[in-house]
Amino acid sequence: MRYLLDTNSCVAFLRDRNSTVGRRLTSVRYSDVVLCAVVKAELYYGARRSSQLSSNLAQLQEFFAHFASLPFDDRAAEEYGHIRAELAQRGLPIGPNDLMIAAIALASDATLVTHNTGEFSRVQDLRLEDWEQPA
Repeated sequence: MRYLLDTNSCVAFLRDRNSTVGRRLTSVRYSDVVLCAVVKAELYYGARRSSQLSSNLAQLQEFFAHFASLPFDDRAAEEYGHIRAELAQRGLPIGPNDLMIAAIALASDATLVTHNTGEFSRVQDLRLEDWEQPA
């Protein structure tokens, strides 16, 4: 199974490697876990706004080195259009970055690992796991 880490799951791990996310991450093969360009962008944004820029950027580089990163490509763009139209029709929009992350997960047949299940659960057929909840 392929897991795509959402930003909040990455932050939980980076803040505390012994967190429930950290323990779960160590229980799966790193080759089964991926990041995506949108999540990396959000993490870079957080690092750039912090008072510990150099150490946070170094921490991100070390973290990113362990995982493949999926792009927002043409297949994801098609999924994005489908998801956004469907959610708009139902009157249940989600944020633009979350739309892109969901589209990448669907396009790559990945399970999204997130603590933001309330928003992401609106996306039909998106597999979710919340690693912040005890197993």
